[in-house]
Amino acid sequence: MRILTIGKLAELSGVHLETIRYYERIGVMPEPGRTPGGYRSYGDGHVQRLAFIRRSRELGFNIEEIKMLLTLAEPGQASCAEVRALTMVHLEDVRAKIADLRRLESILADTVDQCSGNVTPACPVLEMLTANRP
Repeated sequence: MRILTIGKLAELSGVHLETIRYYERIGVMPEPGRTPGGYRSYGDGHVQRLAFIRRSRELGFNIEEIKMLLTLAEPGQASCAEVRALTMVHLEDVRAKIADLRRLESILADTVDQCSGNVTPACPVLEMLTANRP
């Protein structure tokens, strides 16, 4: 097994070293071993776990969801049904955000279309931003 410094772990995993320390503090990453000099000592399992966490974050899973996924990924714990249920909830959240973004896009596009772009005191974009409505 290779012994990695936190800098090398960050490089190999694509995760910033301060983020690695944060993940250790909140319990997403296990505490690493220490060298006789007191430096953190990581192995290949840490690289794999960080890659899992990084990819999960890229897909928009929050920390609590990632903790659940990590638990389900442990040997003897895997339950495709539980992973599917968790992922379906997350998928619904993503779909809701996409719908919100589409509404936002429509509102902004309509507002920009009303804007002449001329140097005038009236600006539909500013009027929309200052309007007192939800």
